[in-house]
Formats: sequence, structure tokens, C-alpha cells
Amino acid sequence: MAHTTLLIDAHCVMCHGLANFLNKRITSDTVLEIHGIQSEEGQALIADFPPRLQAIDSVYVIRNGRVYVRSAASIRLLLTMRWYYAMWFPLAWLIPLPLRDAGYWFVSKIRHRFGRREP
Repeated sequence: MAHTTLLIDAHCVMCHGLANFLNKRITSDTVLEIHGIQSEEGQALIADFPPRLQAIDSVYVIRNGRVYVRSAASIRLLLTMRWYYAMWFPLAWLIPLPLRDAGYWFVSKIRHRFGRREP
């Protein structure tokens, strides 16, 4: 059984939308834990990350003991979903990292325009 942990911004409406989207589409053999970055659980996990990753303001995905951030984290989430989403995983890696991260950066900068929520 695959175990994946997703750390999201607990105040972000888009992040909660992502969490709801994923929960409805995960495979039966996947355990997906979702925590807010600001929560005690989230902060405890982040404290164990390498120092260069601790200060990043991003979504984090922990899968098989590895930490992924930004667009790599988003793409890695495809592996938790049903086959018709997971099949896009190899193709998504073909997009060059600078281009993927530029798209991620753009969305991350406008995400709070959709609203904020209290955790």
C-alpha cells in the first residue's frame, strides 16, 4: 500500500479544493494524509526536512521517504490517483523543470485572490 503525505497551506481555498479533488480520486491502495503546513503535524514533519527545504513556501509531498516541492510535488500527486490521471505522470515529467516551476510560481502568487479560510 502506497503512503503519501501532502502538506498544504491551511488558509488557502485553492489548496483545500485540491485536497477535496484528490480525496475523491485516490486509488484504493493509496493512503493519503493531508495536513496543513501551519498545523502541529505539518510543522513536525517540516522540522525533519533538510534545511534547504524547510524555508520553502510551497506544497510538500512526502512519498516513500522522499520530499517533493513545487511542481515536482504536484506531479507526484498524480501517482495517488486513479489510472486515467496517473497515466499523465510520465508525460508531465517531460515538461522542463524551469517551465513547470514558472507555472507553479504563477499559480502560487494568485491563489489567495480566490479567498482565504480559517483552518
